[in-house]
Amino acid sequence: MPSDTAPTGLQGVADAAKAAGSGGLPPVHLWHPAHCGDIDIRIRKDGVWFHEGSPIGREALVRLFSTILRRDPDGFHLVTPVEKMKIVVEDAPFIAVRVDRDGEALRFLTNVGDAVEAGPDNAIRVEIDAETGEPRPYLHVRRGLEALIARPVFYELVELAAERDTADGPRLGVASNGAWFPIGPAGAHLA
Repeated sequence: MPSDTAPTGLQGVADAAKAAGSGGLPPVHLWHPAHCGDIDIRIRKDGVWFHEGSPIGREALVRLFSTILRRDPDGFHLVTPVEKMKIVVEDAPFIAVRVDRDGEALRFLTNVGDAVEAGPDNAIRVEIDAETGEPRPYLHVRRGLEALIARPVFYELVELAAERDTADGPRLGVASNGAWFPIGPAGAHLA
């Protein structure tokens, strides 16, 4: 538990994250602090982080918080060795804002600075909205956390896509690091 003199709330989480993350990504999956609560942080669908209704304007602070984000069965939490604070995430916590083809790999960059290679451990998946038919593409980033693939980046994936015959019929998809990911329903590209 934090001491009576330790900062609480946003500043306390920021201080703990700085201390914990000095050598790469902190091992949040190993931390199970006794103190749990809520903090008024919300990540909007467009990837903007808010605290108490106002956007968090310091990019470095958002990047810092992104390193201590964890998804548990009951939702998303900022986790430090001494605190676990629940936050609200409207869709995916990150946005994939860039993709580059490098040999057999697709390399993505997120809005919080994560560099992720798609492949067996970092799958691309596309949900189709039942009402509008619009795709919602995602990339696994780390430990159950995903990035929504921004629309311009998804268009780049479509340009890189190739058709494959599947059990459901011909589908467009992309390959990366030995894995193939369909990016739309069977036959959608033929319509």
